[in-house]
Amino acid sequence: MSDFVTVARTEDIPPGTGKTVEVNGIWIALFNLNGSFFAVDNACPHAGGPIGEGKLSGEIVTCPWHGWQFNVRTGERDGNPNFTVACCPVRVQDNQVQIAIPPDFHPF
Repeated sequence: MSDFVTVARTEDIPPGTGKTVEVNGIWIALFNLNGSFFAVDNACPHAGGPIGEGKLSGEIVTCPWHGWQFNVRTGERDGNPNFTVACCPVRVQDNQVQIAIPPDFHPF
């Protein structure tokens, strides 16, 4: 497992919102679901759209380019789990949101 990297403070990402962050040269979409944080690859597998700029509704984020939707907890495409975005472990320590990039992480 890779080391955790601090990417934000908890107050930087209010519940129900997301933010794009960089971890070791990889762009990650980070979301706050009622105080729990989840991280997925920022690039949509459809056309590389910026998932972190999408609208979050519950656990589902909608890619702003073509409307593909993904569950931020699992990375699965809503309605078609054959398409996924890679997920990263997230932890919070002392209001610092930290992400680790797994060794087998395959961004789009």
